[in-house]
Amino acid sequence: MTQIDAPDLVLQPVSVTRKMAASLPGLRDLAQSKGLKIHHLGAGYPHPEVTDPRGFLEHQQAYFDHVIEEEGLNDPEAVPEILRESFSYTDTLGPKTTRAAFAAVYGSDWGVEMDPDRLIPTVGATGGINLICSLFERPGKPVGYITDAPTYAGFTARAGLCQHARIFSVDMDEEGAVPDRFREQIRSAREQGFFVPFYYTVPDGHNPAGFSFSQARREKLLDIAREERILIVEDAPYVYINFASEGDRPSPFFAMAPEQTVHLFTGSKIGFPGPRVGFLYTAADLTIAGGETVSLSEMALTEASSDVLFQNPQALRGFEALLHDENFKLRESMWPLAEAKLSVYRENREIILSILERELGAYPEHFEWTTPGAGFFSVFSFLKPDTATDDAFVEKLVSEYGIVVIPMYDFYPADARERNPGAGLNQLRLSFCFSESTGDARRRDLTEAVEALCTAVKKESNL
Repeated sequence: MTQIDAPDLVLQPVSVTRKMAASLPGLRDLAQSKGLKIHHLGAGYPHPEVTDPRGFLEHQQAYFDHVIEEEGLNDPEAVPEILRESFSYTDTLGPKTTRAAFAAVYGSDWGVEMDPDRLIPTVGATGGINLICSLFERPGKPVGYITDAPTYAGFTARAGLCQHARIFSVDMDEEGAVPDRFREQIRSAREQGFFVPFYYTVPDGHNPAGFSFSQARREKLLDIAREERILIVEDAPYVYINFASEGDRPSPFFAMAPEQTVHLFTGSKIGFPGPRVGFLYTAADLTIAGGETVSLSEMALTEASSDVLFQNPQALRGFEALLHDENFKLRESMWPLAEAKLSVYRENREIILSILERELGAYPEHFEWTTPGAGFFSVFSFLKPDTATDDAFVEKLVSEYGIVVIPMYDFYPADARERNPGAGLNQLRLSFCFSESTGDARRRDLTEAVEALCTAVKKESNL
């Protein structure tokens, strides 16, 4: 066997969600051998009830037929442009018609005049994270990333791939990242010789923290970002999976200051997860080597072309179809699309919150949980010190109660665990988005899952 020496490579730690996924088959078998039903409160996947592609595929074909008819080909042997384009190499920016349609509809929803040429297609929001990190890591100098404690595991995994990058995390309260701590971490990183390009966050339906930042907190964080001259990288997968009334929804950072924000959109929650359609958008300018000022979107495009040179035009044109109604008119808003999804998630959210309150509301000294304003998650906390939500505890929930949940401790960056070795070790992330059933069966299964969780936590807390 040939062995290659790579002394500078470091094996990255496996994320908690990956560890759980790897161990789940064996734990599931053990639970089922005891006659236990498996209860899903762990996976953060879009629900199959709202991702049935059949209606979309019919609409997509009808939209393509409409575009072909509008093209008005006279030669029956000629290949329509939309078909030729959908199955050919395309520019790194992808089809202009898709970007123009998205900029018009998304911009209208959030009151932003979006320039389609500043939209960079990405492979979901994860592709946007990789792109913006790659851009700032390229000079090879120490990079300090500011993010929340806890934060999205996909971001910590990506940041960990760069050996000259380090995360400086910011503790949160019930409104979002703590402003004073935010400024302190920026300055601490700089004092230690790190270049600080941005603050990464998921302000709407925070994954994994299970709440949304308040409007006042967003404004304060934005003021600090301006004063400290850093960007805010806003990951927005759940911006439409929003349970607040229209007048109570906080503004995304990019709607408040597109020149200070890198906004990451994904079609996985508003449309379908499989095609991995996403966009990076920013109106920021950078001062680079030699004092030259360039647009960040131009820099990102150059970076993207070295990574994903050719986008998937068929997926992008399919998303474009989704942005048009049944009469092939450009939609005025994406909120009607969201409502079909929200009806399921809103119902699931009510089930989980109402049962937690019914079964555990009498024990406020023992348990608490977040009320999500958006997204897929609620964070459940044990308030007494005699319960540790470590790997053994989570595996016990599966093997003895049939309950699948995700522990919170591994969502805390390393520096947060240094500040507080017990960070997240009293918390579970509960997901109310996914089940393997639909309709009444979905409602019944989720009800049974939450009731089983309540029974388990009371028993484990000796109540």
